[in-house]
Amino acid sequence: MFNIEDANKKSKEAVDTALKTYSDTTKGFQAIAAEATEYSKKSFQDAVTHFETLAGVKSFEAAFELQTNYVKAYFEGFVSETTKLSEMYADLAKSAYKPYEAPIAAAVVKTAKSAPSATPAAA
Repeated sequence: MFNIEDANKKSKEAVDTALKTYSDTTKGFQAIAAEATEYSKKSFQDAVTHFETLAGVKSFEAAFELQTNYVKAYFEGFVSETTKLSEMYADLAKSAYKPYEAPIAAAVVKTAKSAPSATPAAA
């Protein structure tokens, strides 16, 4: 039999879960945006500093060495930052899914119990 109090309780729980997930997801995206902004600022400043230094170099060999070191450091920093951002995105996805984990598992169990077992058709 349909119980209005149970339905209201479940509805309130669903709304509370959705709002909490939305809030946590928003905070996660803000953290990712802040991290990306900081990396962009640092990367730009490093490039400006590099080109100022490069402009003062007197020999081709020194310029080549300076450029090689810059590219190597830039690539290492880029890989590090990309790894950090991908971990932040993975953590965000996990935290967004977490509130729904138990209800989905319960629904799967309930559905599995109520579903008739499939029998192969006689050939």
